[in-house]
Amino acid sequence: GHKAMVRSLAFSPDGKTLATGSKDTTVRLWSVDSGRPRGGVLEGHAATVITVAFAPDGKLLASGSEDRTVRFWDVGAGWQRGAPLERHIDAVFAVTFSGDGK
Repeated sequence: GHKAMVRSLAFSPDGKTLATGSKDTTVRLWSVDSGRPRGGVLEGHAATVITVAFAPDGKLLASGSEDRTVRFWDVGAGWQRGAPLERHIDAVFAVTFSGDGK
């Protein structure tokens, strides 16, 4: 599991996966049925992950951090998708997707 306190969590739209963001700077995906990790650790943030959110289709996850970035993760592949959104003036405290997933 995480090596520090969990700061955020979100269930996938189908309820089968739980995403957690932690003070250890990582995001992890968990199987709700088994309670076991699903895939590897999602690394890239340089500070506490404060918020996580799934896209409506459950295929993309967004995470926001004290490092002032938003990162997008491919849930199925387990890697970062695209470049992070940077240059926020402070920590990112909330991320969400619109109903159509954009």
